Amino acid sequence: MNAIHNLICSSGWWGRRVEHELLPWGLEGVELGDSVLEIGPGFGLTTRLLAGRDGSLDVLELEEEYCRKLRAELGDAVTVTQGDATQMPYPDGPFSAAVCFTMLHHIPSPDLQDRAFAEVARVLRPGGIFAGTDSLGTGPLFKLIHIGDTLNPIDPDRLPPRLEAAGLVDATVEVGGRSQRFRAHKPA
Repeated sequence: MNAIHNLICSSGWWGRRVEHELLPWGLEGVELGDSVLEIGPGFGLTTRLLAGRDGSLDVLELEEEYCRKLRAELGDAVTVTQGDATQMPYPDGPFSAAVCFTMLHHIPSPDLQDRAFAEVARVLRPGGIFAGTDSLGTGPLFKLIHIGDTLNPIDPDRLPPRLEAAGLVDATVEVGGRSQRFRAHKPA
């Protein structure tokens, strides 16, 4: 992420928005189960909130610097793994849920996004859920904070068939403001 993006994502304003709007909306009505994988938490604002729930929380983060910060701050409350969402270092089926929040647009190409979706399907248990949010990628400010960053927005109308092509079912997307939330399940 560039310096502007880092500043915004580490701000109190963004933290409050994540806690009071983004995470509640993204997980409304979702049963996470006992073993959750969070993909691409970055600074870990969502991770801190998810760590307080019952059950285990594993985090997969590409950037080693963010991994170090999460390990230092959260200790044994979360298992932090440095790795790539397109090649997850987990066996088949250990997770009851996989979640990600405002990170899918940081995956550089549609093909790599689709690979990440297939990896999610692989690491979920039968009946497990994939849920989260992503930005629509609209607006000049959003584009400005991504100068020098990867910005590959996902069309909400095309996301359900892409999730289903990756091996998930019952894929839905709802648009709210400049964000979308999604849900899909691994077949039971």
